[in-house]
Amino acid sequence: MMVLEKLLSATVQAEPLVFMSAGYREKHFAIVGVKVYAARLYADLSILDELDATKGESDASLFDLIFRVPLGKSLQIVLVRDVDGKTFWDALDDAITPRIKSLTTIDESALSTFRSTFEKRALKKGTFIFLTWLNPTKILVSVSTEGMPSGLDATIDSSNVTLALFDVFFGGEPVSPSLKASVASGLATTLK
Repeated sequence: MMVLEKLLSATVQAEPLVFMSAGYREKHFAIVGVKVYAARLYADLSILDELDATKGESDASLFDLIFRVPLGKSLQIVLVRDVDGKTFWDALDDAITPRIKSLTTIDESALSTFRSTFEKRALKKGTFIFLTWLNPTKILVSVSTEGMPSGLDATIDSSNVTLALFDVFFGGEPVSPSLKASVASGLATTLK
C-alpha cells in the first residue's frame, strides 16, 4: 500500500489506509464459476471508530456508512486473467450506468474520463487497479500492468458516478455477492 499512500499524500492530505478485508469477483457461465479478480478494501483507520456504532446492524447500513463517511477508502483489484480494457470497461459501464437515475453532463464527462482510462489498454493477469474514494464525490483511478501503480491515471469528479461505482461492489445488488459477503464478514471480524 506504500505506493498508494504516496500517491494519496501527493494529491490530498490523507491518513494512511489500512487493510480492512478481501474477497473475489466470480462470474458464472452456465454452472461453472470463474474467478475474474481478487479485491481488497482499504480505509482510513479512523473509519473503525465510525463503524463501531454499526455493530449488529445490517450489511447495507455498514456499507452505506463506509461510503458516506468523508474518509479515504480504496478498493484494490487484481485481475486473475487477461482481459482487454474495452471488455473491462464495458462490463463496468454496464453495471454503473443503470444505477444513475438521470445522467448529467458532469456524469457523462466523468464516465468518458473513466472509459478512456481503460478502453485501449491490454489488462493482463496480475494488473492492479486502485479505485480510491477521497470523499463521496471524488475517485482516483490508478492502473498498472507492471506491479503496483506508480501514478494517477484519472480523477473522477461526480457524486452520481462515485456512488454508482461503490454500489456496483457494495450496494443492494452487487456484481459479486460473494465479494460483498466476504468483505462484510471480514469487517465484522475486525469490529469484534
